[in-house]
Formats: sequence, structure tokens, C-alpha cells
Amino acid sequence: MRVRRVIRWTEYTELAALFFVQGAALGIWFVPLSAVLDAHGLHTIKPYAFATSALAAFVSPLIFGAMADRHASPVKVLRGLAVATAAAMALAATGIKLGWNRWLVLALIQLHALCSSPTWSISSTIVFARLRDSRREFGPIRATATLGWVAGCWLVSALEADNSPRAGYSGAWTWLVVAAFTWLLPSVTPPKSAEHLTLRQRLGLDALSLLKNHDHRVVFMTAALFSIPLAAFYPYTPPHLRELGLKHTSAWMTLGQVTEIVAMFALARLLTSWRLKWIFIAGLSFGVLRYALCALDEKGWILFGVSLHGCSFTLMFITAQIYVDERMDRAWRARAQALLTLMMSGAGNLIGYLGTGWWFAANTRPTGTRWPLFWGGLAAAVAMVLIYFLIAYHGRGKRISTADGF
Repeated sequence: MRVRRVIRWTEYTELAALFFVQGAALGIWFVPLSAVLDAHGLHTIKPYAFATSALAAFVSPLIFGAMADRHASPVKVLRGLAVATAAAMALAATGIKLGWNRWLVLALIQLHALCSSPTWSISSTIVFARLRDSRREFGPIRATATLGWVAGCWLVSALEADNSPRAGYSGAWTWLVVAAFTWLLPSVTPPKSAEHLTLRQRLGLDALSLLKNHDHRVVFMTAALFSIPLAAFYPYTPPHLRELGLKHTSAWMTLGQVTEIVAMFALARLLTSWRLKWIFIAGLSFGVLRYALCALDEKGWILFGVSLHGCSFTLMFITAQIYVDERMDRAWRARAQALLTLMMSGAGNLIGYLGTGWWFAANTRPTGTRWPLFWGGLAAAVAMVLIYFLIAYHGRGKRISTADGF
């Protein structure tokens, strides 16, 4: 029994460390990107730069998810993608630093997005494969990714790199650490053979059949729709904070990660005492309140709204990942997680980054931005998503079988 406990503790440590380092790598680049582009005269491509991750999510997660399900160990897939992401991030940072043509810089940011987009769903597949009870165990382990994100943001601010390409170089080194760490993880064997597959199966497009199930479809659609207004949070909250006189915005933005960690540790208890429906509703409700507080256009209220981001994100998106792990057959989980990524980071974020960019421009005047109207409109959009979920989701009191899922 003692040996078993040591083994489990070792496994938890490995999985937590993986999420921590990967979270840091993501946060180091994503949070300061808006300020870095503004500081180097690239503000005109900012909506498109954030949209690159959405475009990438239409392609690479399903392809690499199918590879992790059928062709190669997810650990090996993650290793290769981490190295490629590091190289692409370093090139993008160099382009920004040396003042290369803005469209070339955008192309390099797109290349980075293509490499990094599948990594999160593949890491989640690796973690879920080694958990005995995802409802109880995933939340605390996933919280370490948020701690890594916070650490990455603090590192950026500590290095005075909130507006500097040094953030990109730091992120590149961190991705190399992710690649090195994968050598410590045991291999996860793909459950299906790669023989006799159609092109549709090799591209992972067969995962779309999961949407035939009503509740699967509602959860995936809700996650995608919620991602549209959520896309405004990181591009536009930092400049609003700067207008109100706050510096080191990357560090201030981590207030959302503090509540995210609390929510993840609370999630295990919530999942055993609440129906999934009410957890989703709580996450969406926090999303409405977050933007409503930002619409008040006062420093204290905006920071309060930033703090609520973590609760909203966790109760909606992390619960959706657990839903996928519980309700899908093991042979489909990498593709199911990839499909969720496509719906959120692909369809939702693409519409969100471009749409909220247009909405921001519509509310910007020579005298300044009409922040109450900007955030108020987004709060109304989240409220519409909440209404859709309340009407459409049925819910099941038991685990859905494989046959039900298709």
C-alpha cells in the first residue's frame, strides 16, 4: 500500500509539473502580446494577431488529436510540438524586435499558433489517461497550470518585459523546458491502429459525429459562444487598466488566476454535490457579472471583474473538459478534447477576436474609448449565451454510454 501511495504521489507531481511549465509558457507570451504589439507600432495587426490562434485551432488540434489517438504516443506528439512552438515564438519575437514587415511578423505569429494550438488538448489527454477519478483529481492538478500562468506573468513584469520582445524569448525557452520534461513522462499508447483509415479519419474530422448527441452539441456550442465575448478580455483589459493609471498590467491580470486556482480546488467538491448543469450556469453567470463590473469604468470595480474571470473560466471550460473525459469513449478522447479546442479556440475565438476588435473600434472616439458601452455590450452577449444554455441543455443523471455519444 505504501508503494502504491508513493507511485501515485510521483504521478501527481509529474502531471502537475507538466501543467505548471506549460501554463507558464502560454502566459509569458499571450498576456503581454497586446502591449508588445502596441509598443512596436503594430497595433493595426493586433486583432489579427490574436485571431491566429483561432485560425490554427480550426486545423491543428483535430489533426494532432487524431495522431495522438491512432498514430503516436501523445507524449511524443507534445514533445515535437513544444520544440516547434519554441522556434516559432523566437522567430516572431525577433521579427518584432528588428522591425520586420508587419505581415511577416503576423505570419510568424500564425506559425507559432499552428504549433502551440494543439498542445493543451494533448496535455489534457495525457493527464486524463493517468487519472483514476477525473472529477476529484483533475481540478487540483489543472490548478498548477494556472499557477504556472501566474508565474509566467510575474516573470514578464519582473523582467520589465511587459512591452518587450523579451517576453517572446522567455516563452521560447520555457517551451524547450516543456519538451525536455516530456522525457520524464511514461508513454501513453494510442488505443487504435493507424491502418485502413480514411482521409476524414486521419484529419480527425470524424470527431464531428460527437455533435449528433444533443447534450454534447449544447455543451460544445455553449463553450464556443461563450468564447466570443471572452476573446475581448486579454486584448482590451490591459489598455483599460493603463488608462486608469495602473502599471505592470501583466501582473494585475493575474488576479483572475488567483480566483481560478481557488475555483479549481473547489471544483472537485462541486462536481460531487452539484449537477453539471448548475456548474455551467454558475460559470456563465460569473461571466456576465465580470463584464458588468468592467462597464462601471472604475479601477476597483475593474479589478474585481478581473478577479471573477477565474471563477467564470474554471466553472465553464474546465468543467467542459471533465464532461468530455467522462462522457466520451477512451478511443475518442484526444479527438473530443481537440474538437472542444476547435469550438472554443477556433470558431469562438476567431469570431471573438475579429468581432470584439470591430466592437472596440466602434466605441473608440478621438476623445477616448467608451468603455461602459464596450463592456456593457459584452456583458449582454454573455447573458444571451446563458439564456441559450438554460433553454437547450437537458442534462443526464448518469454517465452517457459510447453508443449515446455517437
